[in-house]
Amino acid sequence: MATSASASQGVDLAATLQEILSNIKSLQQEHSQLASAVDAINGRVNTLAEIKEVHDEAAKGTPALKPQPSSHGHGQHLSDGESRASPFVLHGQDGTHASPPPATPASPALSSSPNIDGSRRSSYSSKIILTSYPGQSGVDPLPMNWGNKDPNLRGPVVVSRNHSTIRKRNAIGAHGGSYSIYYALAVASKNLTLDHKPDFTNTEPAAKIGPFPQWHDPKKIVAMDPLGHLAPWLFKDIINRDDVEIRPTIAVTKAHMKIPELENSVAAGRLKPDGKICLNDLGELAVTKFAVEPVWYLPGVAERFGIDEATLRRSLFENTGGSYPELITRGDIKLFLPPIGGLTVYCFGDPAKMSDPNVRLALRVHDECNGSDVFGSDICTCRPYLIFGIEEAVKEAQKGGSGVVIYFRKEGRALGEVTKYLVYNARKRGTDRASEYFKRTENIAGVKDMRFQALMPDILHWLGITKIDRMLSMSNMKHDAIVEQGIPIHERVPIPDEMIPEDSRVEIDAKIHAGYFTTGKIMTLEELNNVQGRAWEDVDH
Repeated sequence: MATSASASQGVDLAATLQEILSNIKSLQQEHSQLASAVDAINGRVNTLAEIKEVHDEAAKGTPALKPQPSSHGHGQHLSDGESRASPFVLHGQDGTHASPPPATPASPALSSSPNIDGSRRSSYSSKIILTSYPGQSGVDPLPMNWGNKDPNLRGPVVVSRNHSTIRKRNAIGAHGGSYSIYYALAVASKNLTLDHKPDFTNTEPAAKIGPFPQWHDPKKIVAMDPLGHLAPWLFKDIINRDDVEIRPTIAVTKAHMKIPELENSVAAGRLKPDGKICLNDLGELAVTKFAVEPVWYLPGVAERFGIDEATLRRSLFENTGGSYPELITRGDIKLFLPPIGGLTVYCFGDPAKMSDPNVRLALRVHDECNGSDVFGSDICTCRPYLIFGIEEAVKEAQKGGSGVVIYFRKEGRALGEVTKYLVYNARKRGTDRASEYFKRTENIAGVKDMRFQALMPDILHWLGITKIDRMLSMSNMKHDAIVEQGIPIHERVPIPDEMIPEDSRVEIDAKIHAGYFTTGKIMTLEELNNVQGRAWEDVDH
């Protein structure tokens, strides 16, 4: 009997434990769902609060600019008082002026009959709009006063070619940067309809940023929309009233980051898990991420490069194969969303501290290098310097400061990966000496570097950064661009020698000789001639 009772009690205990475990799992699931719901509510509340701050900021200080009267519809209200008429003139092949076409410029009609092979028909109409002109019938762009602190007077960035939006566009180009081509493929293959409008429910920024005075200074931010993270919510009334499509050009989220080298950093004692920023012994990091698509204010971009706007527009038009004729025909439109990659900000610690002048900031500005950053090629210092930058940024955040890494899509010094590999071939089939490093690139590309850091500091202004305590970069171009924008750099930190791969000495020694910052030795040209990379078949070097 005693044995039977004990067995019965054991069964009851096991059943009770199983019930408790089931209840705990149910509570955990309910807690997770509740947390998600609370986070969604917080996202909406924080976004509404940030929109209110933007409006409050516009209401104080200097009076906001008022839009100029328009001769029709919304009109295109220019921030610099320029005339509506396009300053550009197109010429025919015979040298004569090309007159603007009728209200609906068109190509020969496209066939709308079913394809014999059963493939999908185009969903387009029979006429193709080649370009548009100021004052053209039906063209009624929404106002854009770049730099106006009042968002209602500044206006949203409108670039969609949705049928309800196309004639109200106040920007040239397309959303998505280089990915806009895939959008075109999706539409052409009928995997996506032109009428699709995004549902932005629960997509609000996961962290608050700004507003900062730099947001309405047209000389400080010319390469991104400072209101891009708030656009669909900030301009909700315009979307509803005018039936236009307005999309974000900035998205803010939170994530965990796992990089193999950071586990080694923890094991070596360089990083200390704190459960907040460095989460565990694996070196897993908590991070806030900001993705930014480029939006160029053409007058400001031209000024930043010391050229006139007409020269910039013509070069952009001609050197993209004539892809954007409105650069020439629409001098009244001042915004361009270029077909290039954007950038991502990785913020470690409290994002609010990035703009706090009373705490220290460590910053790494890094330009994309797929071969090294992703696949571990040792011909350059890119991945090691990126890892070092992340590690130092985390350390600064853990000490109560702010750590930031900004990753730009400028593959191969913005020359592209094909050009970069051609240079690699020329180097490895030659002598691959540091003294000839830049010459190899110039021989192929005609220029050493096309990253042109003049636009890079815009993201720093948007983040509210006013000084940099530790700049984790040796680049003289990045340093000079930042300082010229009025942001002081207190300390420059080179990559430690022990992190430099042997085969990348050619690159780093050549760069130091050309002006990169170092606390070590700057080689003579004769010494550079003795720095040589390994051959493809050399496995011992």
